[in-house]
Amino acid sequence: MCTGPVTYRCFRMPGNAHTSPLSTNLAGVRLSNPVLLAAGTAGTLDELADVLDLRRVGGVVTKSITAEAREGNATWRIIPTDHGMLNAIGLANIGIDAFMRDYAHKARSAPTTIIGSISEFSIDGFVRVAAAFASVPGMPAVELNVSCPNVNHGCEFGADETLLADLVSNVRRVLPNTRLFVKLSPIAMGRPGIVAIAKAAIEPPGAQPMGPNQRPGADALCIANTVPAMAIDVETRRPRLSRGGGGLSGPGIHPIAVRLVHDAFHGICKSTATPIVGIGGVLHWQDAAEFVLAGATAVEIGTGLFADPRCPLKVAEGLERWVRRLGVTNISELVGQILPPDDPTATP
Repeated sequence: MCTGPVTYRCFRMPGNAHTSPLSTNLAGVRLSNPVLLAAGTAGTLDELADVLDLRRVGGVVTKSITAEAREGNATWRIIPTDHGMLNAIGLANIGIDAFMRDYAHKARSAPTTIIGSISEFSIDGFVRVAAAFASVPGMPAVELNVSCPNVNHGCEFGADETLLADLVSNVRRVLPNTRLFVKLSPIAMGRPGIVAIAKAAIEPPGAQPMGPNQRPGADALCIANTVPAMAIDVETRRPRLSRGGGGLSGPGIHPIAVRLVHDAFHGICKSTATPIVGIGGVLHWQDAAEFVLAGATAVEIGTGLFADPRCPLKVAEGLERWVRRLGVTNISELVGQILPPDDPTATP
């Protein structure tokens, strides 16, 4: 059982970023700013450095790594829509052995914080990858992707409280010195509900913390993954994605993700001091600011990178101007600070 908020001891933050109004403490991981590059959108680890100065973003989430290498789904597996992007990549990745051999050493020397991403189809698979990530210097946190709609059973853990609690408990045991983030699915908005799923991740029944500064479950939640969706070619009458369905990302899902962050923050994350990373449709600084006001400590940008690789820099610059304009010392003072609606009888 979680007995109350945990006081996090912070991992290092490069340079003098602690003086910035955007400096961020994400579950003990110090970020120069709250803008992260989402898993699967920035290469396996640091490839986006070719077009983006990674020193100016808070961190990079690696591609979701599985125990064995995966080729992913056939073409077409990414298509644009009027309101974002549909993708069914299928978790294509090099597998944990190749990652440890060819990429793990880059985490320590990367110019920004590196967060590992794990996706699997069994508890044993998640645990295998997590145990390997735990040994990577310069990787202070890992993100469990329990909510990928682009593969069979990809959302199974993220939609079942019992399965999720069991998964988190088992992964927690092999991450004694690494922060554990859990990436949830928007399908939790229905049943069992985002608060119930969040609680299962944060307070898995029977789980015990591994040390004085560690929780029994998730240190932070990432909300949310893509929304299950599909598109049909009306001439051929076939799905436009090779797999049939996929996941919708981008501006079209942003209001959904904002609501999920808001509900999780007020439903459990605020009382347990569990940080949230808001994900979904961040193309402009205002989108990120909405997430912050709803209850997010940080944000991830994915689809925005496809439209403009410099989008994260513009978002960070806009956030800094916003913070200074509101006269607060640090962006953390604005987390969850949404004001009541104009109608005093309304419920957000």
